Amino acid sequence: MRIATWNVNSLKARLERVTAWLERARPDVLMLQETKLTDADGPVDVFRGAGYELAHHGQGQWNGVAIVSRVGIADVVTNFGQPLRSAGAEEAGDDEPLAEARMIAASCGGIRVVCVYAPNGRTVDSVFYTAKLTWFDRLSRWLAAAASSSEPVVLGGDLNVAPADIDVWDPVACHGGTHVSEPERKAFARLLEWGFVDIYRQQHPEPERYTWWDYRAGNFHKNYGMRIDHLLVSPPVAARVVWTEIDRETRKGKPTPSDHTPLVIDLDERGLHFDAGWASAEGRIAARRR
Repeated sequence: MRIATWNVNSLKARLERVTAWLERARPDVLMLQETKLTDADGPVDVFRGAGYELAHHGQGQWNGVAIVSRVGIADVVTNFGQPLRSAGAEEAGDDEPLAEARMIAASCGGIRVVCVYAPNGRTVDSVFYTAKLTWFDRLSRWLAAAASSSEPVVLGGDLNVAPADIDVWDPVACHGGTHVSEPERKAFARLLEWGFVDIYRQQHPEPERYTWWDYRAGNFHKNYGMRIDHLLVSPPVAARVVWTEIDRETRKGKPTPSDHTPLVIDLDERGLHFDAGWASAEGRIAARRR
C-alpha cells in the first residue's frame, strides 16, 4: 500500500500534474492540501476516470484539503467534526483556523488517514502565529479524543513546521522566523508524544532533504528549502513501512509546479518504482551553490 501527501498550491492549476503523478507513482491514497476549491468544484469525475475516489473539504480560493483513494473512502470527518465557523472577514487570512478548511479524515484500506494543512503563522508573535498554535492545540485535542496510537493511523500534510535544524537549509538564517520557533516545534513534538513516528526522518537521517522551496532566487536549484510536509504514522503502521521518499523530480518542469513536492511511504512492499532525483541532483546543487 502506497500513501502520499502533496501540497499542490491550487488543484485547479495543477490538476494535469496531479493526474500525471498518479500515473507516475500509483499511490493508493494521496492527501492533498491547498486545493483552493469549493466542494462543488472538486474534480470528482477526473479522479474517477483515473480510478480514484475523492473526498474534498474546501472553501474556494484559499486553503482546502482532500483525500484521493483507490482503496475506499469511509467515515469522513472534516474540521475536527465541527461545522466551519463563519469567518469574521471576507478574506481567509490564516487568523481564523476553525473558519478555514484545513482538516479531513477518512478510513482508507483499513487505515485512518488524517489530512491536514496547518496555518502558516506568517510572523512570530502575530495574530496569525497565535492562531497557528491554537490550531495545533485543537488538532492534538481531537487526536486524543478521536484516535488511538494503538490503531493504524497516518497523519499527513503540510504542517508548516520544520521540526529540527536538519530540516532547514540554513538554521541561522531561519531562526527568528516562523516554522522553526520553539513553540511551533513543541506543537509538532506533541504529535510525536501522542504516539506518531516521523517515519521519513527515521529512515532518512541524512541532511538536505526538503519538501518545499521558495520560487524565488533559484532556491530549488540550490536546494535551499525546508522539510515542512510530513507523514506521521502510528506504531502499527510504522512496523509496516518498507520505503519512504520525497519526490524531488515533481518540483521541476512546465507548467509551473507547486512549491511543494510529494512525500511517499510504502507499506508491506515496494510500490511502482520512480526516480525521485536526489542522487542525480547532488552535483548540480553543489555547482549552483558555488
